[in-house]
Amino acid sequence: MATDVNIPKRQITPIPVPVLPVLPVLPVSAPQKRPLEDDHAPPVSSPLNPNPDVKPNKNQSQSQPQPQLQPPSYDDVAVMAREKPARNKKETLKKRESKAGLGLGADSSRATPDPKFRDLPPNESSPLRYKLAPPKPSDFETARGPVFTPHHEVPAPDGSIIQFYETSEHVYNKKSFHYLHCIADPAFPSSFYYRQTEPEPFGAHISFEDAATHMYMDQSGRHITTDKGFRSARANVAVRQGRWYWECKITRGTIKSNADGNVESHGHVRLGFARREASLDAPVGFDAYSYGIRDVQGQKVHMSRPKDFFPPGEEIREGDVIGLEIQLPSEQLHRKVVQGQYNPAVDLIDEDEPTVEAANIVRDRIPIRFKQHIYLEKIDYHTTKELEDLMNPSPVGPSGTIGSRPGDKPNPNHQVPALRTLPNSCIKIYKNGQLMGTPFTDLLAFLPPASKPQAQVGAREAMDDGMLGYYPAISVFRGGAAEVNFGPRFWYPPPGLSDVDDDGDVDMVDMVDIIDTDTVKVASAPARKLDKVRSVAERYDEQVVEDVVADVIDEVDFWMQDGARVIDRTGGRDAKAETTAGIAPAREEIKELVQDD
Repeated sequence: MATDVNIPKRQITPIPVPVLPVLPVLPVSAPQKRPLEDDHAPPVSSPLNPNPDVKPNKNQSQSQPQPQLQPPSYDDVAVMAREKPARNKKETLKKRESKAGLGLGADSSRATPDPKFRDLPPNESSPLRYKLAPPKPSDFETARGPVFTPHHEVPAPDGSIIQFYETSEHVYNKKSFHYLHCIADPAFPSSFYYRQTEPEPFGAHISFEDAATHMYMDQSGRHITTDKGFRSARANVAVRQGRWYWECKITRGTIKSNADGNVESHGHVRLGFARREASLDAPVGFDAYSYGIRDVQGQKVHMSRPKDFFPPGEEIREGDVIGLEIQLPSEQLHRKVVQGQYNPAVDLIDEDEPTVEAANIVRDRIPIRFKQHIYLEKIDYHTTKELEDLMNPSPVGPSGTIGSRPGDKPNPNHQVPALRTLPNSCIKIYKNGQLMGTPFTDLLAFLPPASKPQAQVGAREAMDDGMLGYYPAISVFRGGAAEVNFGPRFWYPPPGLSDVDDDGDVDMVDMVDIIDTDTVKVASAPARKLDKVRSVAERYDEQVVEDVVADVIDEVDFWMQDGARVIDRTGGRDAKAETTAGIAPAREEIKELVQDD
């Protein structure tokens, strides 16, 4: 029998465990990029690009061009090219050049291209850039207005004859797009030569492009009429802050009212102020974006709800001159309202302080050909659901209803930006020089986010393109005709007009003229201007200056993005520009716009 021997158990060899630093707890999923709505980056293709470079769709016809995705930066073309097979890249370039990268059929009525072939801006304050062909020699010529064809004549109340013309050979602002004349400028190579310009007639007038169809005007853009139902037109000037005045003479309209209440007239006229979103195929005051005055009984109209305004027995007849004055707070206060930062306890006191914050104007647009014209096309602003509901409340309950509680009326601190109103804003009406009253107060705000671009592919949210504001607007109905007068000489000048000398020159306000010797305070010129009534014609001059400054800022921005040098994006066809290797030649031509009447 074997003897039991105590054998010790085998021990596990200890393994030293290193002390690791404490690491932060990682999220379960990879962090995502900020929502595209917050950084205003163009997430998807938009209709603004002459060289769309998207991968071909399976459902797309083989006869259509099949462009490819373009790198976001020209400086990275060579690096990104190495990531793809050389043969594939060569084939893609050949396809793109032979087919011009339009991505649209020949029968397409839209001329707006897709912006995938572009330089993405380095920040949200830069406008979008597009690769374009060199301009034609004719693009450097002065912009031309529409073609006028005589249509009919009408007698004016003073016995004179007014010749009305049908305008043609120009584009209309419709289908969610806004158009402005442009011209090629060799001093602007970084922004592809094109800058904004104005054709004749120069000065403030009814816009030929910003009018409904079947409207007839004179060659000065001051007289307007139609033989159709209500049609509207806006001026070529937008007011954004301060006090502004214009007037309108009824040349064809209501003659008299009979005892039985019937109205004898040659047509009807409405006039007022309208925003960019207001419909031109309806009278002023039809929706929440416009405020109007009817000639019948002198009623005020907003959201298609006429209400008595003129005293009983008063109405607007042929020969009457109606003056309209609008008052808007400073843009600085306006931005506080739309951004939800308005405090009525302190902000109204700051209204007299100088405006130190400039508006951030970002203009995403592209040159487009239309017959013999070159236009800058950009996405227009669209109606919002909140204001549509305000005009036509839901049958379930009042607009903005939360449960059974009715929604708040529009006010400066409304939870919805589109329903915020502007403090100290109003519209005053004059008849033949006599103040009739103030039909509208607390006008709706229009700066973003109260206004939003049309829901197009590539449209960026909360962008101010510099053309937002309240436009003088006029509507005519079946023979009704009117003549607008934007100043500086008025038939009935309002009290406090800045051009007190009646010499046609705007009086400049100097700081030394408004010194308060008792308190030794000096008011600034901007604060003074907001208190003075000024003609809309003066606003036109300001608007031209703003457009010139914005064009220069965009050009400098693009030039800095290119490393403070001019880069040749024309495929070697521009001898003045510095050539960058790896850039594909540009298209032979920018797009041609086709628009149906």
